[in-house]
Amino acid sequence: MNAQTITILSFGHFEKSFLEKVSEVVIHEFNSSVIIREAHVDISEFYDPIRRQYNGNKLLKVVDNQTGYGNSKIIGVFIVDLYIPILTFIFGQGQLGGQSAVASKYRLSNESYGMPADENLLLQRFTKEVIHELGHTFGLIHCHTPACVMRSSTYVEDIDQKEVNICNLCRAQLEKEPPVSE
Repeated sequence: MNAQTITILSFGHFEKSFLEKVSEVVIHEFNSSVIIREAHVDISEFYDPIRRQYNGNKLLKVVDNQTGYGNSKIIGVFIVDLYIPILTFIFGQGQLGGQSAVASKYRLSNESYGMPADENLLLQRFTKEVIHELGHTFGLIHCHTPACVMRSSTYVEDIDQKEVNICNLCRAQLEKEPPVSE
């Protein structure tokens, strides 16, 4: 895999140290440099008052339309409840082999499930989600290896069962050089 720059684009208030901890893992997993930036976009037009959620597909387009990042990968990080029309909610999504992804920490906190706050667990869950969605942008599909971060997650418990790392099978796919077009 060619080393690229990955931009973490914050849409909302994230503690600087929180995103820096996420970026450390991203740097290691993708052998890339990471830039953390803030974005200031009014996302209210993507809010569905009936669902009381934000449309993940439309927010992904917002992230994809951010300019000035070259061919780097961009992940927009949010604190709002995301959905796509065919699912009740999503933790995030990424363009398979594309440039952009989104992830939200909204449903990743223990408080969302009536349990006491656990900032370390929230950081682990969010980091796994960011790695997972970025993996899609690098062309990785869902993996069947139980501990692989690229395994699909329907529930927060699924995220908890995964490691933060890409498994060896996915790593081999990641490190394959793309075919040269003639």
